Amino acid sequence: MENLKIGEKITKVPLIQGGMGVGISLGRLAGSVAKAGGIGVISTAQIGYREPDFDKHPEEANLRAIGKEMQKARQISENGIIGYNIMTALKGYADHVKAAVKAGADLIISGAGLPVDLPALTEGSAVKIAPIVSTARSAQVILKYWDKKYGRTADLIVAEGPLAGGHLGFTEAELDKWKGDAYHMEFGNILDVVRQYAKKYKCRIPVIAAGGIYDRSDVQRMEQLGADGVQVATRFVTTKECDAHRRYKEAYLKAVKDEIAIVKSPVGMPGRAILNPLMKRVMLGEKIEHSSCHRCLAKCNPSQIPYCITDSLIAAVKGDIENGLIFCGANAWKAAKIETVEEVVASLFA
Repeated sequence: MENLKIGEKITKVPLIQGGMGVGISLGRLAGSVAKAGGIGVISTAQIGYREPDFDKHPEEANLRAIGKEMQKARQISENGIIGYNIMTALKGYADHVKAAVKAGADLIISGAGLPVDLPALTEGSAVKIAPIVSTARSAQVILKYWDKKYGRTADLIVAEGPLAGGHLGFTEAELDKWKGDAYHMEFGNILDVVRQYAKKYKCRIPVIAAGGIYDRSDVQRMEQLGADGVQVATRFVTTKECDAHRRYKEAYLKAVKDEIAIVKSPVGMPGRAILNPLMKRVMLGEKIEHSSCHRCLAKCNPSQIPYCITDSLIAAVKGDIENGLIFCGANAWKAAKIETVEEVVASLFA
């Protein structure tokens, strides 16, 4: 693996810190990863939950916080590479992208759907763009669309496998199909698709492997499969610099393998989380009372959901781990101690 070039900046290690929504990866974590030589990523999903007017004006609070968190990150790493993860499923997707550009993002990573409009939303800026794909088919669809409509290609690709945390880009049937090492062939197929467009545009399009990458052996395995770098998220939750409450981090330290399961989000998407009291109640069919709509996901109908994903994620990040949704990657159970970001980076790239 070679270091990653984003515009005129170059990383010290081929690492992207994965974006974790609703307060897990904000300015402090992203700035610390950038300072350690990787690419720090701020998630814009309900990023303004700590703003005083969030309950009444969530859209305005989120847009305001996008700029604030970048300022925090830049105070830690003035010249490091810092980007945003922006879900296409968000109701305010276009506004979030524009706010990220205005805030001075080096890179925008976009998934939870195909970011078909991302080139148009970033046009005229120096911001680099990267779609998240899970299959060769999704890679082909987005790269072909950008090629035909915008006459351009991706600056980078994040290939996220089935061991990732949070919302997943797979059906439950696909998750069963690609257990263990079965996904490695599909990762190779993604590489083949990306190489076609790299050849056409006579450029390098780094493919970053994501999902389940926890230690040095995982990094080495993905390097052998042809990855240009890795995206790591879960490992950074149990760092001193992570923006989550200490109890959230401790939930990872206490988790055992059998407590990490595939759950359904309120909008039907499969996700991976720790089976805590809230999730057990939901899986038994209980409908959890929730607050008024925070206008997060475009396809959410508040009158029909079994629980509110915003309420649940905010509860968790604030430390109410019994009544909150604790998203995590498949290897979260391996967490054994609270580390610093520098220690994590050093262990991944010894």
